[in-house]
Amino acid sequence: MSEFGLGPAILFCPADRPERFAKALERADAVILDLEDAVAPGRKAAARGALIETDLDPDRVIVRVNPLGSGEDVSDLASLSQTDFRRIMVAKAESPKRLAQIDRRFEVVALCETAKGVSQADRIAELDNVSALMWGAEDLVASIGGTSSRKPNGRYRDIARYARARVLLAAGSRGKAAIDAVHLDIADVKRLAIEAADAAASGFRATACIHPSQVAVIRDAYRPDAKTVAWARAVLAASEREQGVFTHDGRMVDEPVLRHARGVLRRAAD
Repeated sequence: MSEFGLGPAILFCPADRPERFAKALERADAVILDLEDAVAPGRKAAARGALIETDLDPDRVIVRVNPLGSGEDVSDLASLSQTDFRRIMVAKAESPKRLAQIDRRFEVVALCETAKGVSQADRIAELDNVSALMWGAEDLVASIGGTSSRKPNGRYRDIARYARARVLLAAGSRGKAAIDAVHLDIADVKRLAIEAADAAASGFRATACIHPSQVAVIRDAYRPDAKTVAWARAVLAASEREQGVFTHDGRMVDEPVLRHARGVLRRAAD
């Protein structure tokens, strides 16, 4: 399976709103055409028809399908088989066995957004047809009887932070990409910027978003600043003259630090 290469800003778009498809893709690095929560039950057939009719670039599209076993997923996949879309996001992914049985034509992004899904993240990340994992906060908290993933100050509660870390570690342990959850408060640009910067520094490959205005904030957060890029270039240049562990600008440098520097330059080049 090819490496997941989308991001850093991936924008959700309802699949029953084809008039928004092109503009969404123009504004973001990739789009998630949503057949699940964004589409009312009575509109799902129309949404599938819109996917069949659109000529959107499939290389920059993920289609979120309904949960496996819901009944809607069968119709989703049958419709997608009539298109060139081959990257799907499975909502409320929980069963490694069911995920493994998905038609091998499809590349899977597993959305771990329930207690069971998060608890199975390690096994899900092992699957050959899974290229990335994403986590979701609101469905997760609802699945255990909670009412909010965030504290009054806007920060995540501990259970959400745990799920975020667990999904990231599960993905990273298998060399898969991890996608950070959406920020629902569109007006809270400051918190989005803080969380997107943390996501980039922590190792997430991308952050999902729900509004075009969030795209630029996420891109800026993932893009290293000039000072960080200069440090990365300098420390990598110094490593060519040094052997083993060395000191650069008063800081000890070893292989993990060099890997950090290489990662900075990769993000700067995106």
